Amino acid sequence: MGFLDFVKKQFIDIVQWTEDGDEVLAWRFPMRDMEIQQGAQLTVRETQAALFVHQGQPADLFGPGQHTIKTQNVPLLTDLAHWDKLFESPFKSDVYFYSTRLRLNQKWGTSNPITIRDREFGAVRLRAFGIYAYRMAAPRVFYQKVSGTRETYLVGEVEGQLRNSVVAVLTDHFAESNIPFLDLAANQVELAAAVGDRLRPMFADLGLSLENFQIQNVSLPEELQKRLDERIGMGVVGDMGRYTQFQTARSIPVAAANEGGVAGAGAGLGAGIAMGQAMGQAMSRAAQPGGETPPAAPGGPVATPPRVGPAAPAAGTCARCAKPVPPGARFCPECGAAQAVACSRCNARLDRPSKFCPECGAPQA
Repeated sequence: MGFLDFVKKQFIDIVQWTEDGDEVLAWRFPMRDMEIQQGAQLTVRETQAALFVHQGQPADLFGPGQHTIKTQNVPLLTDLAHWDKLFESPFKSDVYFYSTRLRLNQKWGTSNPITIRDREFGAVRLRAFGIYAYRMAAPRVFYQKVSGTRETYLVGEVEGQLRNSVVAVLTDHFAESNIPFLDLAANQVELAAAVGDRLRPMFADLGLSLENFQIQNVSLPEELQKRLDERIGMGVVGDMGRYTQFQTARSIPVAAANEGGVAGAGAGLGAGIAMGQAMGQAMSRAAQPGGETPPAAPGGPVATPPRVGPAAPAAGTCARCAKPVPPGARFCPECGAAQAVACSRCNARLDRPSKFCPECGAPQA
């Protein structure tokens, strides 16, 4: 390679950038030991912008198109450099390309639950996540505040800052809005619009434009969600008394199908007792005039009168011959007839010795 060939390669005739991937936001054109030729062609493709920087100061910004580098179309650069020959000779300047296309499907989420005060549930912890989209809107501002003179600036390097800004604004909005959690979860589109309006100035301060912001889910942590599900279930059930009777009626066939086991026997006994109590209360209400439940007495519940069976004969006389019978005798000493005994609880007649009353089930002496 001769000397003239070497000199030729020190002057740049074409300045352009072909993006190789999706991760680059800003890229500096390689200018080491080279100068831009007067009349060089600058190619800026769609979704790109090119910024000339002279000695650290941003100068002219070019949008998509084919540009010829002359004094007329780089006035700011000309003023900064004070060229006497008006670009008749090559000049040295840095050129930065910026990708201005949309950055879609950028995810955000709360790494830890947000604690807020809810009007219905008290203090609760919320989780939220979603996506947003942004693009480069002001390359000059982005150069001055974010990318600087770096050779390459990637999307991932600004992602953490943007995601933390989203969570901070979301937390502040939750606290200030004083909207109950159930309303927040049911109006995610409106919530996203309000949060997006508060985020746009923060993005613009970095030279970016927030194009879309979505909240995909607002939820409680798992342990709190279980409590909410229980509360919702209670609201769906409504009348707990009727629901208990319904569940008792459903448990009787299950208990009968497992009557051979101890658990089945226990379930059957519990279901029978609960059902007997429910039926007894229903019959008691039906026995009242008009089928209405008697009013409760002041200071406590209504006492249920004991069940009364057939009256036993007077104590001390035989039921057949009416002769005197010694106390506790099972048979009449005169005619030998078996004597009836009265239940100690319900006064029902007991025709033969029994350990339990057939009417009320009370144990007998």
